[in-house]
Amino acid sequence: MDLGEGLRQAIAKLTHATIIDAKTIKEFTKALQKTLLSADVEVKLVLEFTKSIEGQALKSKPPAGVTPKDYITNLVYDELVKLIGPSYEPKLKRQRILLMGLYGSGKTTSAAKLAKFYSDRGLSTALICCDVSRPAAYMQLETLAKQANVPFFGIENEKSAARIVKKGLEKFKDKQVVICDTSGRSGLDQQLIDELKDVSREFGPDENILVMSADIGQVVGRQATEFDRAVKLSGIIVTKMDGSGKGGGALSAANAAKVPVMFIGIGEKLANIEPFNSEKFIGGLLGIPDLGSLIERVQEAVKEANINPEEAMSEELTFDTFYSQLKAMGKMGSLKSVFGMIGAADVPKEVLEQGEDKLKRYKVIISSMTKEERQTGKLLHNPDRIKRIANGSGTTERDVHAMISEFNKMKKTFDALKNDRNFKKKFMNFK
Repeated sequence: MDLGEGLRQAIAKLTHATIIDAKTIKEFTKALQKTLLSADVEVKLVLEFTKSIEGQALKSKPPAGVTPKDYITNLVYDELVKLIGPSYEPKLKRQRILLMGLYGSGKTTSAAKLAKFYSDRGLSTALICCDVSRPAAYMQLETLAKQANVPFFGIENEKSAARIVKKGLEKFKDKQVVICDTSGRSGLDQQLIDELKDVSREFGPDENILVMSADIGQVVGRQATEFDRAVKLSGIIVTKMDGSGKGGGALSAANAAKVPVMFIGIGEKLANIEPFNSEKFIGGLLGIPDLGSLIERVQEAVKEANINPEEAMSEELTFDTFYSQLKAMGKMGSLKSVFGMIGAADVPKEVLEQGEDKLKRYKVIISSMTKEERQTGKLLHNPDRIKRIANGSGTTERDVHAMISEFNKMKKTFDALKNDRNFKKKFMNFK
């Protein structure tokens, strides 16, 4: 069970309680303690956190019109925001960013994600590879830089990271944001400390950011403290926040080490990085809808997929336009994250996996259709075409028939909405 699921289950028990008295509250705080400890939140922080909630819940009463369950949920929300730490607002200006971290932290990928983040916001951005210890680092960052559409510099087989930095800065003197990826180790040793200090002197960073994985839990605090002592940190990036039940522990430990969380990685794609927002993060854990982020994610996906809302409503829904919509959905991230944004975080894992598999299968099936078949669905009444599509997509004829059946249901709904003036007006304004 991950942190969010445990918190939601503890709060859900309050809903079923006939009376919320001192005994109920104590049972509730014990459930919170168990959940937080299993998520690797430090014992001292857990005790302080639950003591504060218990004290407030017992001494105060809900305001008029507010249910005890909603009141206590709000107490938990406020205290968790304090525990996790403040939100971060990125500086959209000229700057040099030095990234550091141990092996397996996701540092190189985070460098490319960060480059795309600033580039997408109108700043000219470039990447420098100063990882001189991992042979594949040069090629990996070069490939990721191309995907992010930002310039890259490195010197393959060069052993002096400081020399690479110097030449990289000469090449990118006109860039507004320059991000430097450094070497990693299995642990912070003196050799890495000396190398980081040499690079820092040559690079002159505005931000020193430590990249760490969410699944290491409380160790974040110790590692952050060690790196901060060696090279004064501006903050950290916590990666793998989409798949780790220990994420809350990592964030709280970082806060305990007095090092702010600046960004979090929420997926494998380059767009899957966002400035850390403690209110939004805690809201997600507690199952509070985040419709603002959902709308933003939809807008970005529609833009990336080159879907024009006005054209979409005027067009007939064909397998071609359906395929474009499937691609746009793929750019929004996992179904788990989408359901989380609408406050449905506890959809069973098997249901989500089946949904993901179905969407992937539909895209493959449509890819196996001819141009004429995508435009004219009636052609698919021919059994031979169904058989050919199934063979070409590596699926079964039953799969193809199931996809066509669901498409036809969707088409009926789409045609009905297209004729609804109020819906059409709202859809046209969705930009």
